[in-house]
Order: sequence, then structure tokens, then C-alpha cells
Amino acid sequence: MRRVLLPPTISAEPAPAGAGIVDFGGASMGTTWSARVALAPGAMAAGAPLRAASLQAGLQEQLDRVVAQMSHWEPASDLGRFNRAGACTWHALPADFFEVLHYALEVARETGGACDPCAGVLVNLWGFGPTGRHDEAGFVAPAARDVATVRAGMAGRVVALDIPRRRAFQPGGVQLDLSAVAKGFSVDKLAQYLEGQGCRHYLVEVGGELRGAGFKPDGQPWWVALEEPLAPAAAGTGEIAVALHGLAVATSGDYRKYFMQDATRRPHTIDPRSGMPVANALASVTVVHERAMAADAWSTALTVLGPEQGLALAERKRLAARFLRREGNGLREILSSRFQKMLEEE
Repeated sequence: MRRVLLPPTISAEPAPAGAGIVDFGGASMGTTWSARVALAPGAMAAGAPLRAASLQAGLQEQLDRVVAQMSHWEPASDLGRFNRAGACTWHALPADFFEVLHYALEVARETGGACDPCAGVLVNLWGFGPTGRHDEAGFVAPAARDVATVRAGMAGRVVALDIPRRRAFQPGGVQLDLSAVAKGFSVDKLAQYLEGQGCRHYLVEVGGELRGAGFKPDGQPWWVALEEPLAPAAAGTGEIAVALHGLAVATSGDYRKYFMQDATRRPHTIDPRSGMPVANALASVTVVHERAMAADAWSTALTVLGPEQGLALAERKRLAARFLRREGNGLREILSSRFQKMLEEE
């Protein structure tokens, strides 16, 4: 059984007559990125190499700017400097950095701290940060007392924002980690750049998170299959293809980045409320949204909240969310009502 997820509204604007697809791509954020753009024949004929080179450079520039501002892997980034700043200091932030931090803090507030950008010290403690990684020789998973000590040190340390002046307050020792939001934001930046260049029909992707608009030259939308922890047949869920027409999709899962400790899976998603990697049997959560940043953030937040609380929040916020919960050797699918409403069987 194949199911398709369709957007609530469909634009009537077709791809340019005689258009062809031009592919772009590169590396960023420790992963790869790609863009497929439907361009009119004139853009692919005389001067096309110059046009293509310009788009390639412009797309890469968008991602380089995100890294320069928000990477916790780059000590020279604006985020790196904020994390090293002294206690009780205010810092003016670049516009994109401020926007992403503001959004991440709002998600933290709405989830009761289940997805908190200020929990970077816990991410590092569990070996998922830039140093002392779990996949390096000599790594030892933290003991309960180590987690308790770190959480006690985080208590009461709040990053406040001065919105009119676009500033953030470093209370001292807070380690920002925007990895649950920044990749999605970078997908949105690629889309915004293409639209600013007059490109209305495209599919952009960074590290598996996607956003699409318009149509392919054959009149079809940009179809993508949802990421699955297991083969659909083994999972017992069936494939879902999404028409990314004015939509973005992001998946958070326990099967990409994790390590085993005493026969227990320790995924890279940390629950800041307990200081522990999530352990709620969720294999993945997929969110479909108009913005990739939102899909990215909410897929992580719902993963931390778990199938019951996560589904309840998805319903309150009318999020299109798909939960896959491990049960025995298979997966149980749980869909939010908005996701179900967009779903059709072929």
C-alpha cells in the first residue's frame, strides 16, 4: 500500500515552458546539501554556465553564513563566541542568529523545556558535541551523578533576549546548541535565495531535510518518500510519499546518531528536563510544515515529549506529525489528525 500526502493548497503556476532541471550541491554543516531547480530554456542556453555558477555560489553562501553565525563546531562562529562569553553580559547578534535563537526559545517555552537550545552542555556531556565524542577512543558515558551535577549547574541560568536591540544575555556558562533548528533554517534560506533570484520551482535539501515549491517540468510536484527507520514492509507501515509543493519535511530519529550502553540505545536527542538521552521507544518523528525551521524544531521537540504528550501537543498546535514507535521487531504508526487529513491512499 502506497500513501501520498498532499498540500492543502496547490498553486496554478506551472513550471516555465520547456524548462529543464539543473542540479546544484555541496557540503555544509558536516553533511551535504542539494538543490534541484526547474529553469526556463533561456536560463540554460546562452550564458547558462554563468547563471548556474552564480546560483551555485549564492546557494553555498547562504549556508556558509549560517555556519559562520550558528555553528557550535566552529570556535570562531558568533555562537562560539557567545558560549565563551563572560557571565552577565549582553551581546548583539546577527539578524539570522537572533531569529533562530528566538524561535528555539519559543519552542522551549511551549514544550516546558523539552527542546531547549541552552542545553548544549548536556549534549557535549553525552558525547554528541564537537569534542569528547562518543565515537572517539576513550569515551565513557556519564554516570548519573555527572548528569545531576551538570543539571544543577544549569539551574537558573536563563538566556534572555532584548528584542528591540537584537541582543542576548549570557548568564554565564550557557552553551547554546541550535542543531535542532539551524539545519531547517538553512533549508529555508536556500528556498528564500532561489525565490529572490526569480526561481519558483525547486526542491532544496540539507542533510535529509527538504523543502519544495512549484512543479517539475513534467507538471508533477516534487515527490519525496518519507524517511523510514526500517523498510516499510518490515515496519508494517507502508510507504508515504509527500508532494513538497509549498511544504517542508524534517525527521528526527533514534537510528542515525546513537551509541549502545549496556544493551541500551543512547540516541543523540537529549531531554534537557532529565539530562538523559530520550528513551520513550520512538524510532522517529516526522513533521510536515510550511517552514523547514519549524519542521526541524518540532520533530525534535515531539521526539523528546514522546508519543502521548507529543501527539497531544501536535494536536493543540495543529501540526502534521507522524510518530513511529518501536514495538517488538516492528513499528507502530501514530498520526496527528492534520497529518491524517492530508493523507490519501493510491
